[in-house]
Amino acid sequence: MENLVFSLNATVPVFLLMVLGVFFHKINWIDDIFASKMNQFVFLVPLPVMVFRELAETDFASSWDPKFVIFCFFATLVSILIAWGLSLIFVKGARRGEFIQASYRSSAALLGIAFISSIYGNAGMAPMMILGSVPLYNIMAVIVLILFTDADRKLDRNTIKRTLYGIATNPIILSILFGLVWSLLRIPMPPILNKTLTNIGNLASPLGLMAMGASIDFKKVGGELKPAVLAAFMKLIGLCSIFLPIAVELGFRNEKLVAILIMLGSATTVSSFVMARNMGHEGTLTSNAVVITTICSAFTVTFWIYLLRSLGLI
Repeated sequence: MENLVFSLNATVPVFLLMVLGVFFHKINWIDDIFASKMNQFVFLVPLPVMVFRELAETDFASSWDPKFVIFCFFATLVSILIAWGLSLIFVKGARRGEFIQASYRSSAALLGIAFISSIYGNAGMAPMMILGSVPLYNIMAVIVLILFTDADRKLDRNTIKRTLYGIATNPIILSILFGLVWSLLRIPMPPILNKTLTNIGNLASPLGLMAMGASIDFKKVGGELKPAVLAAFMKLIGLCSIFLPIAVELGFRNEKLVAILIMLGSATTVSSFVMARNMGHEGTLTSNAVVITTICSAFTVTFWIYLLRSLGLI
């Protein structure tokens, strides 16, 4: 019972904020335009500020763990390859691109920080997990959506340049790099600046989670249910079942293990639908996967945290 209470205390506050976003959208306090602007604002300001402040105040020289970052990178890469292989067996045509992206692409930055902060009181190893996985998320999303599409698109030099530019200018990636430099140079953080950054960073989780909830369109659930359910199963259960035992065997514990769990087993990010639509896909499979994983992750993430807690791993 103690482990169950611990798990619920970690997950319920996070998902209640998403439910609150759904409720505010339902009563028109948050419309689609406002939700989109909130998502953009959180991505550009509070989330990068939170990541920067956490890293700037961390002794990076002692906390840097290349083994953890490399594991996050290769776990993400192999997850994509597994989803790719499944798509060749169970999905036909252009839908394969949507299936692959929906099967591996988590809301790693927002939910990773939210869950680790909920359990440990700070972002912990979430920035290192983001560094190991998010750039690869974006690169591979572009590749699979272009390779499997009915639109007349090619993986040309301009597309590669735009993708690399988008990653190089990603606010979260930049905040990680600036935070690491600040930490390595041991630049003191003035109290006034620290308090200001703390106040801004504290907006990230509540605003981001409510915007995520408000962005979910339950009316779009319809066709493409079978591949969407399979993608959701892989996203919430399959990948965790494969990689969490490996992570445990490699010695990862506590916030590192929670970061890996969220990287592997959190809901499919809402931005997957936006990217799929912008790159010539119908988006039905992706939107279904987003809705299914968002609803079901309230139970699956709680289960995984309960299991890890019961085993004394977190």
